[in-house]
Amino acid sequence: MGGVEDNEPPLKRVRSSPEELRCVSKNSSLIEPIGSFGDTMAKSLPYVRNETVGSMGVIKKVEFVRIITKALYTMGYEKSGALLEEESGIPLHSPTVSLFMQQVLDGNWDESVTTLGKIGQLEDSVFKSATFLVFEQKFFELLENGDVLDALKTLRMEIAPLCIKKDRVHELAGCIISPSLCNELVLGNKGLLHRSTRFRLLEELQKLLPPAVMVPERRLEYLVEQALTVQRESCIFHNSVDSALSLYTDHQCGRDQIPTKTIQVLQKHCDEVWFLQFSHNGKYLATASQDCTTMIWKINNHSEVSLRHVLAGHRKPVSFVSWSPDDHQLLTCGIEEVVRCWDIESGNCLQIYEKSGLGLVSCGWFPGGTKLFTGVNDKSICVWDLDGMEVDWWKGQRAVKMSDMVFMNEGTIISMNKETSILLQNRETKAERVILEDNSITSFSVSKDERYILVNLSNQEIHLWSIKDDPRLMAKYKGHKRTRLDIRSCFGGSEESFVASGSEDSLVYIWHRGTGKLLEKLPGHSGAVNSVSWNPVNPHMFASASDDWTVRVWGLSDSDLRLVNGCSSNGHLCNGVG
Repeated sequence: MGGVEDNEPPLKRVRSSPEELRCVSKNSSLIEPIGSFGDTMAKSLPYVRNETVGSMGVIKKVEFVRIITKALYTMGYEKSGALLEEESGIPLHSPTVSLFMQQVLDGNWDESVTTLGKIGQLEDSVFKSATFLVFEQKFFELLENGDVLDALKTLRMEIAPLCIKKDRVHELAGCIISPSLCNELVLGNKGLLHRSTRFRLLEELQKLLPPAVMVPERRLEYLVEQALTVQRESCIFHNSVDSALSLYTDHQCGRDQIPTKTIQVLQKHCDEVWFLQFSHNGKYLATASQDCTTMIWKINNHSEVSLRHVLAGHRKPVSFVSWSPDDHQLLTCGIEEVVRCWDIESGNCLQIYEKSGLGLVSCGWFPGGTKLFTGVNDKSICVWDLDGMEVDWWKGQRAVKMSDMVFMNEGTIISMNKETSILLQNRETKAERVILEDNSITSFSVSKDERYILVNLSNQEIHLWSIKDDPRLMAKYKGHKRTRLDIRSCFGGSEESFVASGSEDSLVYIWHRGTGKLLEKLPGHSGAVNSVSWNPVNPHMFASASDDWTVRVWGLSDSDLRLVNGCSSNGHLCNGVG
């Protein structure tokens, strides 16, 4: 373990006091004591270096015990950590490493570098980088104490000869002239206790040194979290909050975690419902229809949906809606008509965006909600301010038929530039990436984390693409029906682990996103299902819009069915006058 074997019990090692370590731990996650605590120790047991634990024989006992010991110290159980070291006979650190750490905490810089050289398993580059950090700390403390000449000597005689990090060396030289620069380089704080910054130095050294020399911080927690993540990802029905995960049993969700039962039927529209979308906060649902209206529905704390506003004013069917980032406003787009902006609280139309002689076919918000964009049927893109003024115009190759368009937080705009391709273009760098398909694209949607995109195709497939770097096809989802309509799909569920889609056979389809396995085919509608939207806050709720003039809200199987009847007979009817 990091060089020389440990022949001394932990209690005999030089160490900092527990009280001092507890005080310093408020400023650092590294609260492990250099030595051990307790006066009564169990008898050490001999151990075999290559001994393993566990039924598979792959867990090395020495590593296992050291990681547990590290976790005990990190959580503040100093006596328990020391007892485990003593009883197991397996020290957390070798005497050489313990001495090195103590010398760093005591500010014995030259001695600590000498000791560092005695630790085995260190490559030359690691030794130099660690030495640089130690002498850098020495440099800062000399400056803080007013020993400018000694600090300069350290820089010239000890740091510079290492011949690494030349830019950093220049910054340190600037500290001799400008003390304010020194304050910026040292954690942004002036006059920090040396003990506190030395603990932070140990954290940085820990990242450099091999794990066998110094066990990484919170290694046990990381391994446990990794195991839980694997269990969660292998559970195709997982749709619950992570607090449901337990260390006591292996995790496995049942099919009952998927919202498969219609809990409410919304029957207010007087024609086909083409599009719907939940607000970002999950408290509202907007539905757009061929009846030229958009309806705003309110979801209460019991997942009951009630009509809030009927937004009337479009002269053509409404094909698309987009919520503002703060959910206070909603954009609605008529087919090759105008885009209207509505206030969610009052239901009033705040602004109308239109191009003389041209029709708008799509709409969306810029990150921050201070501007919006619209797709025009001449294949261009217009940028507007909230007052209705056109502030920019981009001539592009976007297909007229396609209404989907997204402006991502990092500055990339996503739109379809051909029938079989989607363009991802960064407006600042002008960098372009392209998703190429073999069949016509009918619609697409982007995941909440903006790392993936779902592409609906004319050949009755949905493709999942990774767009974090160069586009890469990740999965294909099959089974739903599509011959003539623009059917839309969406991500949904806990951590967007599912893909849902409408279908021309009146069913709603749900797949497991990771495996592509078809989990559910949900009956209920009597017409083609055009669009689906999963509540981004409640993983147990999604909604579907259909040609049968209804919207169905889906929940868990133990929910009760509720009907909201009538064709725009209730709710606040808004006339769309700005």
